[in-house]
Amino acid sequence: MYKLIALDMDGTLLKEDKSISEENYIAIKKAKEKGVKVVLSTGRPQKGIEKYLKELNLLSDEDYCVTYNGSVIQNTGTNEILYKKLLTCEDAHYLYDLSKKLDINIHALTTTSCIAPKLTKYTELEVTMNGINFEEVDFATLTDSTPIVKIMLIDEPEKLSEAIEKLPEEVYEKYTVVRSAPFFLEFLDKTVNKGAGVKALAESLGINQNEVICMGDAGNDLHMIKYAGLGVAMGNAFLEVKKAADYITYTNEDDGVAHVINKFILDSPNFFIEDDESENDQAV
Repeated sequence: MYKLIALDMDGTLLKEDKSISEENYIAIKKAKEKGVKVVLSTGRPQKGIEKYLKELNLLSDEDYCVTYNGSVIQNTGTNEILYKKLLTCEDAHYLYDLSKKLDINIHALTTTSCIAPKLTKYTELEVTMNGINFEEVDFATLTDSTPIVKIMLIDEPEKLSEAIEKLPEEVYEKYTVVRSAPFFLEFLDKTVNKGAGVKALAESLGINQNEVICMGDAGNDLHMIKYAGLGVAMGNAFLEVKKAADYITYTNEDDGVAHVINKFILDSPNFFIEDDESENDQAV
């Protein structure tokens, strides 16, 4: 029996208009009633998912979230932080210099805001999406008094792809590097990723690896999909995520989360379209 399901937000639980479908809402409610721990596991800060935690009734002393791609694990009711791993000003200086060499825009998330040398459209997207403050900051002046959770290279998808090809090998030795969106490349402490975050939370709750389902669509979901007893890729997932998954569900527009909860947790096969009618509903 599965006891914990970790859900990515954008491209997974949320539709393209950033809403939660009624089908997904009902399935999550029923899973909770069955005693399954439902955990939002996201690259966003907690502030960026508060309205969804409230909508799903996941704000209690018994609920948790994995945020900043595993950098912070927090109780949503008490706000107690179970785990936090930050980057340093040295990391900011190194990645800032690299961004200038690659001619790519950069910003970082602290525990309270988004900081960047200048405001770009993708920084503005980050700020708006998560409802956080923006501060214009010269990264060359940063000190360790600034609590940096993650640093991101941000730019047009094609330009960012070209920059990724030019990243020195040492970058991958120093950091966990994940592409969370076509226009976002994230750098985290080497020990941090969503898989490590979900693993740490599951172990603290006494839940075994084979009792965990993880669902996602992008590169920053790979670690948790590989960790899970059942790793699920969305029908709209990146190809490498689908290849790593145990199961491929429907897209985020077609209630893929509800499909998995009904199939593997609630055992309600009548919910689904027949297998031969959907390429997305398939075991890998």
